[in-house]
Amino acid sequence: MSTKLCPKIILEGTRLTLKTEIAFSLNEHPRLVGPRRYRYHSPLISAEWCAFTNFPWGRGLINFEPQEAALALETYQTWVRLFELQKYYSWIIDRFHISTRAYQLAAHQADYDFTWLEQRLLPLGFHLVFLSRSPDSFQAARAARLQVSGNPSQYDDLEKFIVEQKLMQRLVAASALPSLTVDISDNQIPAAVEKIVDWLEQTGGLTMD
Repeated sequence: MSTKLCPKIILEGTRLTLKTEIAFSLNEHPRLVGPRRYRYHSPLISAEWCAFTNFPWGRGLINFEPQEAALALETYQTWVRLFELQKYYSWIIDRFHISTRAYQLAAHQADYDFTWLEQRLLPLGFHLVFLSRSPDSFQAARAARLQVSGNPSQYDDLEKFIVEQKLMQRLVAASALPSLTVDISDNQIPAAVEKIVDWLEQTGGLTMD
């Protein structure tokens, strides 16, 4: 019987760092998920889903208001329990608790302690990938995104992303999860994906004991 692939990846980074595009590419990479002869439902989730409000681009697990903190923390508890119950499956997460901490610190000066979360993610084999880009590359990334975005105003203030990236870099460095920083300034998604898969392979992040 072949070894079962069940990688668990958290992709973090500010906007315009191609997290979603890389998540989709990872989820079809044969070294990560095995050869696929047909497409099927992918275990790809995101804390960026605006599931707390009944209107587009509303609030969710990252940008919740202070009065919604209990709801957000219960959602995190639910996600991690689901991961524990299905630990022999692959999970790719497009933004998670690092994004929550960064947003809440900047918007509400509230620092939520996710030590408990990481302590439960560690035994499951979760690996953290931080996607970043150089400050001077944000403008070109914005121009490309505006061609497809349904909410272009969210990309008006590039300085906000640069500041957030610095904060997230600090939070990733303090994380207990094994982490890798990938520079995506050149927008080369295939190269970034190969670097991530190589790292997971080298660190045992593709399988569980």
